Amino acid sequence: MKNYILILFLVAASFSFSQGGSDQIVIVTTVGREVEPAYRMTESPKIIDTVISTPVIEYPLLVLQFNTAITIEKIEPATIKTEAKLPQFYSTYVKLGIGTELMPLGEIYFDSKRSRKFVYGIHAKHLSSYGNFSGYAPAQFDRTKLGMYGAINEKTYSLKGDLHYNNQGLHYYGWKIPTDSIDRKTNAQRYQDVGGAFSFASHKKDSATLNYNVGLSYTNFSSKKPTADSLSDWRARENYFAINASGWYKYGKEIFAADFNIRYNGYKYGSIGDTNISMLDSGIVLNNTIINLKPTITTFSKDNRLKAKIGVDIVVDAHTKTKVHIYPVAEVKYSLFNDIFIPYIGLRGGLKQTTFKSLTVDNEFVLPNLAMQNENTVIDFYGGFKGTLSKRMSFNISASFARIQNKALFVTDTTYSAGNKFNLVFDTLNLTTIEGSLSYQLNEKLKIDGIGRFYSYSLLNSSYAWNLPQWQAIARGSYNLFDKFLVNLDLNFEGGRKALVYALEDDVTMENNQFAKTLGLVADINLGIEYRYNKRISAFIQLNNLASQRYNRWYNHPVQVFQFMGGITARF
Repeated sequence: MKNYILILFLVAASFSFSQGGSDQIVIVTTVGREVEPAYRMTESPKIIDTVISTPVIEYPLLVLQFNTAITIEKIEPATIKTEAKLPQFYSTYVKLGIGTELMPLGEIYFDSKRSRKFVYGIHAKHLSSYGNFSGYAPAQFDRTKLGMYGAINEKTYSLKGDLHYNNQGLHYYGWKIPTDSIDRKTNAQRYQDVGGAFSFASHKKDSATLNYNVGLSYTNFSSKKPTADSLSDWRARENYFAINASGWYKYGKEIFAADFNIRYNGYKYGSIGDTNISMLDSGIVLNNTIINLKPTITTFSKDNRLKAKIGVDIVVDAHTKTKVHIYPVAEVKYSLFNDIFIPYIGLRGGLKQTTFKSLTVDNEFVLPNLAMQNENTVIDFYGGFKGTLSKRMSFNISASFARIQNKALFVTDTTYSAGNKFNLVFDTLNLTTIEGSLSYQLNEKLKIDGIGRFYSYSLLNSSYAWNLPQWQAIARGSYNLFDKFLVNLDLNFEGGRKALVYALEDDVTMENNQFAKTLGLVADINLGIEYRYNKRISAFIQLNNLASQRYNRWYNHPVQVFQFMGGITARF
């Protein structure tokens, strides 16, 4: 009540002051105020939290359906502009030339252009010479080759096939007799080779799938028929047939593979094997079949730096007698310093089928009647290291030791010829080979390859490895100057060759009752230069045997000295 009276007086005083005027009213009163006694709260303060629940709002389901229209906008293909374009392909290539010793050259190639699926082509080549050697029998030769091929390449498989026909004419000129004193037909020979091959290969990308390759091949090879029709069978005739199959399967870090091959070669000289037309010339019939199965396992480890391969090669040799051979297959490679240095070591062996065609490839002056044997490499232990010295230079150094049975060596024949043909002797030898190679490539401008080999022979019956070199040095190089001049240089040097002869003469030594003649150094240097007038027409010159060395390719078979050939090429 006392408080209300005080407030009333204050309001009245303020009102009186608001009326203006100078009168002042002072009210003095005595008010009694009582203060309640203080006390201490015994409870501690705390936070009281109130949880407010969120109401759940339910919305009714509304079924709405809208008709939508889809429109596709066209995207223009991207175009990439580059300054460098793919070189233009021409389907036809022709090369024509003429050389010394009346040596014409002609080549023609017709191939398909760029295609991912179909590949095909045909080619023909002819080279002949009408030159002779002074003091020797006629030495003309001619070589004609025809071939065609085709292939279908799909994502999961490929088909390939080819056909060939080769016709080679030559003369057994290794006979020291005036050229005009003998008819060329009496020492002439002609080989004809016709055949083809077909293969099917799968190359599925799925690693868990078995991939395989199957191939068939056939070749008919024959020598010249005798002049008399009654003796038409007395020539070499050979039919070769092969089935080659392989398969491989990758499981984890291992590759399981197997090769299965059947090779048949039927050689016949004469009509029946036990007949003869003279006391010296008798018929020969050989049916040579080789069947082999080679399973292998290849594994990778150490981030694919280590590669190891192991297996076995089981071979059935059904020739004059049926034999079974088992050869080891083992190889280990390890990559060091990111493929800069790769040491490797291995063990292998194998059976090589000796055919009349393969012998004429090595020496076309062999007799047509040959009793052949398969070459058996019992063991071949090899090792070495290869790698790269820089991004342009690579190297390889290796050594091997092999034991070979029935090694075919060419020796001069004096039984069926006048010493201008070669027969065979078969021997067992131990062969040690040391080889080194070095390669350098600067893009497509400069390429250089060098190879050096050293051979050491230890034979069972022969004093020397007849006509085989003890060392070889080979160098090849090519240089492209402004894409206008192309220069090619080949060098081939061989030494240490010896031939079996039957009388004492110059450079002949006798050892173990055998006469050996040193054939001398082979120094063959060839230089080729091509000038490109434009992309379609060019001219070339070829200089052979620049050192002009008349070395003996075989005993009593010298080569032509310096040869020159020139011509043109065209693409269209």
